[in-house]
Amino acid sequence: MQARFYKAEERGEADYGWLKAKYSFSFANYHNPERIRFGVLRVLNDDIIAPSAGFDTHPHDNMEIITIPLSGKLAHKDSMGHVSYINSGEIQVMSAGKGISHSEYNGSEEDELNLFQIWLFPKVKNVEPRYQQISLDTIETSNQLYQVLSPNEDDEGVWVHQDAWFSMGTFTEEKIEKYTLHKKGNGIYLIVIEGEVEVDGHTLNKRDAIGLSELDDVTMKIAADTRILLMEIPMQIK
Repeated sequence: MQARFYKAEERGEADYGWLKAKYSFSFANYHNPERIRFGVLRVLNDDIIAPSAGFDTHPHDNMEIITIPLSGKLAHKDSMGHVSYINSGEIQVMSAGKGISHSEYNGSEEDELNLFQIWLFPKVKNVEPRYQQISLDTIETSNQLYQVLSPNEDDEGVWVHQDAWFSMGTFTEEKIEKYTLHKKGNGIYLIVIEGEVEVDGHTLNKRDAIGLSELDDVTMKIAADTRILLMEIPMQIK
């Protein structure tokens, strides 16, 4: 197993006043040639957006875009006609495909919004754009990992045009958790949202991450009061 440890404080950052962003990989004005991507994972931004502020309408194409609000609510509007709020406790995916435009704003006039925005390279290009949003309440299971994303439309969670599986977990008690890959050759990118996790000899704290490759499974020691996001993703871009 190959492992790369990503400390939270080593992420790129930007402060635009209305937006305070932490970049796990090169993005916007942050460029680190050693942190361009991990497999097909191109973007993992940890954004804090001021009340009523946000991103004006802008285009995307050929990218799977996943948004997970950690606190607050996101107001979304796109060229497919979707107008919605994505709240903490929900997950949204937008397959940009052959082209789409959208805007994203903090849906509150009073409270900050904190979210993860994640971009994956798709395995097929120029598909018809699509949008999906679900509540995690319907699939969440306490003190164990639960699947929130897959390549299969009939599975639990949202689906994407990529051989990727995402799992989340909220742990109120200490737990040993083993995760086995769905597809041989995939890797794992694990980020700690809150709490502490021990994996492959590393202790990860809040917003620390680890990228793992050349493995079939991984065992994690998860502390109480911990929340994690585990992303199983292909290591090669097709």
